[in-house]
Formats: sequence, structure tokens, C-alpha cells
Amino acid sequence: MTLPDCPNFKSHFAELLSHALHTLSNTDLDINIEFARPKQTSHGDYSCNLAMQLAKPLRQNPHTIATILVNAMPSSPYLEKVEVAGAGFINLFLTVQTKQQFPHIVLKKNKEFGCGNYGEKKKIQVEFVSANPTGPLHVGHGRGAAFGASLCNVLTAAGFSVSREYYVNDAGRQMDILAVSTWLRYLELNGQSIFFPTAAYQGEYVRKMAQLIYKAHGNRYVHQDKPLPENLFGQKEKKEVDPEVLLDQLILDTKNFLGQDYTYIHNFVLTEQLGDCRNDLMEFGVVFDTWFPEQTLFEDGMVAHVIKLLEQKNYLYQQDGAIWFRSSDFGDEKDRVVQRENGQFTYFASDIAYHLNKFQRGFERIINVWGADHHGYIPRMKGALQALALDPSKLEIALVQFAVLYRNGVKAPMSTRSGEFVTLRELRQEVGNDAARFFYLLRKSDQHLDFDLDLAKSQNNDNPVYYVQYAHARVCSVLEQWGENSSILATVDTALLTSAVELSLLQKLIDYPEMIDVAARELSPHLIAFYLRELAGEFHSYYNSTRFLVPEVPLRLARLALIASVRQVLANGLTLLGVSAPEKM
Repeated sequence: MTLPDCPNFKSHFAELLSHALHTLSNTDLDINIEFARPKQTSHGDYSCNLAMQLAKPLRQNPHTIATILVNAMPSSPYLEKVEVAGAGFINLFLTVQTKQQFPHIVLKKNKEFGCGNYGEKKKIQVEFVSANPTGPLHVGHGRGAAFGASLCNVLTAAGFSVSREYYVNDAGRQMDILAVSTWLRYLELNGQSIFFPTAAYQGEYVRKMAQLIYKAHGNRYVHQDKPLPENLFGQKEKKEVDPEVLLDQLILDTKNFLGQDYTYIHNFVLTEQLGDCRNDLMEFGVVFDTWFPEQTLFEDGMVAHVIKLLEQKNYLYQQDGAIWFRSSDFGDEKDRVVQRENGQFTYFASDIAYHLNKFQRGFERIINVWGADHHGYIPRMKGALQALALDPSKLEIALVQFAVLYRNGVKAPMSTRSGEFVTLRELRQEVGNDAARFFYLLRKSDQHLDFDLDLAKSQNNDNPVYYVQYAHARVCSVLEQWGENSSILATVDTALLTSAVELSLLQKLIDYPEMIDVAARELSPHLIAFYLRELAGEFHSYYNSTRFLVPEVPLRLARLALIASVRQVLANGLTLLGVSAPEKM
């Protein structure tokens, strides 16, 4: 018996049990047949709780149901035996011959091993990072970048057509704050004694941008032909004045004071920070297909258009001079403003327009990677889609908790406004891209993550990325000692792989394609990181207990084929996570 290129055993066994189910009951039961990997090998390679699911609707003992199902299952060339265990679990055992063929499949498929057609080439857009270009990316943004990039890789491997997108918030208040902050620092360079608000951007990068403007243009933007407004630049902050209100007034007066020159300052700081962001992400191995500017939504009238559509559908009303969307009609805790009393559209208004644009581009699924603090934003966004007669179920939100960085046991601050933050670039320089990418995926994205710098920099088995990469390097070392062309290993006889540790490693290889499908279905690339740690652990145990370059040629080739397959799967999985697979360490 020769296996197909990449058999899906769970799908195959589900078909067998589905056939058995039809012989058991004439009624159509909506039952999802699922399989788990038992922790103990004595419980089989796969286990199914279908009988327990059927006990209530069929009003029978689950053990009895399981026995009937097993007896009614068609035969399979892949199955050694099927047993009923415990209260009614159905345990399935693969034949040894089936497992032994997997090195051939892995080595034949090579880099493509694990890739499947679960996604059926459906067009998916994944929008992630999308940080305001108001300063360097910090380690919190880094987790969203690592998660989003790895998720896109996993979805692509599972057979989806994936478009990676960064939404550039270049039209809002935060960019105005950055422009004004930079201009104030520029005035300081020109010898002006000015007041710098506490709510402005404080980072050293702001001073550097001011220096670039001063070096290129001298005092051109001081406007020496007219005095600076004393009420803005000659006073201290008053406690009774809201810093944000003061900052809004400062933005307005700065625009009036600079006139057309304000556009230059705004565009300069946007270009500088966006360019820095793009380079930082590229160096981190995160590349986007599209950088979508928010400003285009205003330039082409998309925001005004979507407000008009909502108005025509009677989902808007006016109150206190502002225009509100009836978000509470769709499960939100309260209604939301889409246009302020001064006529300016809110972030929410442009976000609605942006998502309408996504649907108009023909994506079958839309995945947004948001910070966990945006959880409350989900009902209003889905509500707006529903109000526009769009299918809100096509929008999926993956929430990412911010990572907390610890250096020498001390928590590092990460506030962008204050300037006291650890940048993603600094993190990468300290621990390297590989450790950063892998460590970001050591927890489910919506779980809290403590990033231990000391562990990430260590070179021992306690460091998970080192542990996985070392397994790959160890295989490379053995194959180098062997010294022959490893391409012949794809066809060698592997029937001598019979020990418990070898059969366990073979089953681990079998699990890899299924793990990709699960990670894609659950939007959980961390599952690949978990898998790689387990595979590396089993290989290291095998390495420490077994000789590979034995005198007996058939046994030597069989074992080399197995570890070469392990090396390929490790490399494939690390690639999905954006981590390198070194040959020497």
C-alpha cells in the first residue's frame, strides 16, 4: 500500500464513522465528528468521543453505541485496529506500515509538506499592526506584527489566498499632535523660549525630526515676520485646564499661524515615521501587500458616502450638535458619534468607510488583528456592517494582548506619548529577530505575555527557540558526518523504524499538516510554536538514545531518512513563524 502525497487521516476516519452512523440511525443527526490525540500510546493514535455525543439523542449507553459504530465501520488500509475504551471512546490505531511511509512523503514534498487545501484559495484580507505613525514601534506593536505575519503564513499554507494590509492612520488628531510637537522642538532649535505641553509627544525621535527640518530649511518655519502667539508659547500649563483641550487649541492656532507651511510639517513627520515603521517591520520579516492610507477615504469621498448611506437607512440621528450612529441597536452599550459638532468625522466614521471598502474589494473573509483594549469596538463595527446590509460574520477579530517586557526582572515602560518606551528595534537588536518572533508566539494571542529578555538571550535548552533551532542544527550535523547526498533518503526502505521512539516521531510528522489546518481554523499560529517544541523534544530524546551512523546500511539509511524528515518539518514550521533554521549553532 502506497500512501497519497499527504493523507488527512482525521478526515478519512470521519468519513468511516459517518458511514457507520448512517447504519445506526435513519435520522440525520447534526454531529461534528472530531478526533483528539491521546496522551498515552496505549489509547491509540486517534480518539473519538462520537458515542458520547450520540448518547442523549439516541437514548442509549455510549459504550453500546461505540461498539455498534466500530462494528459498522468500513475497513481502512491505514488502520491496524479500532477499540472501544472507557465510557465509550473510540480509539483508532494506525498500522506501523502507514507510519513508516511518512519520511518518503515529507522528503518528497520538501518545503511544501504540510501545505493543504483547507482554504480552497478563498480570498482573505488580514489587517494587522496598523499603529499610528506617530513614533517608533514598541514591543507591544511587535507582538501584533509577529502574530499577524505568522497567521498570514499559516493561512497561506492552509490554502487561502491571503492579502496582508496595514491601515495607515494619517488623517487624525494624533498626526496633528506629532506635527505640532515637532514644530515646537524646531522653534527651540531657533532659540525660541516656548512652552512644551505635557500631552505632546516627548520622545527623542521628535527632537531628531525637528533637527532634520532645521538642517534642511533653517528658520523658514519660524515665520519671523510675525510674532508667536504669546498666549500659547509664553505661559505655563494651568492645572485647571485639561491638557488635551489645551493641545487641541494649540493645534488649531498652529495651523492658523503656519498656514500652508503646516502641510509640509505634517507630511514630513508622517513620511519620516511611516518610513521608519516600514523599515523596522521589513527587518523583522514582516512585509505587507498593501499600505492603505486613511486619507484616501476622505479624498475620494468614501467617509461622506458611508454617512449618507447610514442616514438613508435611518441609523443616524442628531443630538447636541453631533451626528450619532444607533450602535446600541446592534448590541453596543451605547450609540456612537460619527460626526462631531465642528463637522469633523470621527475615527469610527472612517473605520466604517474603510471596512465598506474592504467588502467592495471582494474579500470573502476579513480578519482584523486588534489590541485587546479594542474589544469593546467589536460590537459597533459589526453593527455598522449589518446596518450597511453587509454580512458581519465575514469580519473576524483576533485580539492581541500587549507584551510586557522584563529586563533583569524589572518591567519596562512603553508609553508612546511620554517617550519612555522600549522600541521593537531595540528589542530585536538585543535578542535577535528569531527569539523575538518565537517568544511573541509562546502564548495564545489574547493571553497576557511576559517577555523575559534574559531567557530569550540564553543559549541553553531552557530557551525554546534555541531548543528548536538546535534540533535542526543537530540533524544537519549528523547528515554532514554521513557525507552522502541526502536526496537518496526519500526512497530508502524505512521498514526498520520500529522502536517506540521512532514510531512516536513518525506520528509527530503525521500530525504536522493537521496542525496547520487547526492553527488556520482557530487563527492560532502559537499552536505551531507549541508543536515545534514538542517535535524538538522528541528528536532530542531520540538523538540522545540512538546511534544513527550504525554499520548496518539499511538501518542507517532508515534512521537518517527519519531525522532528515524531522529536519524538514522543523524548517517548514520555523518558516511559518518567521524564524530561521540554522545548520550550525
